[in-house]
Amino acid sequence: MRELLAAGEVHAAYTTVMTTLDRLFKKGLLDRRPDGSSRAFRYRLKPATRDFYHSALSADVERLIASSSDPTMPVSFLVDAVAQHDAALLDELGRAVNRKRRELRRRGKL
Repeated sequence: MRELLAAGEVHAAYTTVMTTLDRLFKKGLLDRRPDGSSRAFRYRLKPATRDFYHSALSADVERLIASSSDPTMPVSFLVDAVAQHDAALLDELGRAVNRKRRELRRRGKL
């Protein structure tokens, strides 16, 4: 990181960049290894798994629904996007909704 700052490749405060790198490491997006005998680290992009992307997307959708004054709006946007991509996916979406309803009823949450 120091090399990039010294070369003028990064135009941000050192502490801001290091905080961001540490957060990305803690979220599992970066690997890091000690750099010599100092307390410094070398960071490298970690290959993300499909499960990681799915869980991140799921968390984003949850935040979108929770932050909306009308939670039906993001859901309707999803339905529209699915229909534009592939109308047959609407049937699969309906089946997924029905499966989830049955599961919630079994758990006594619906």
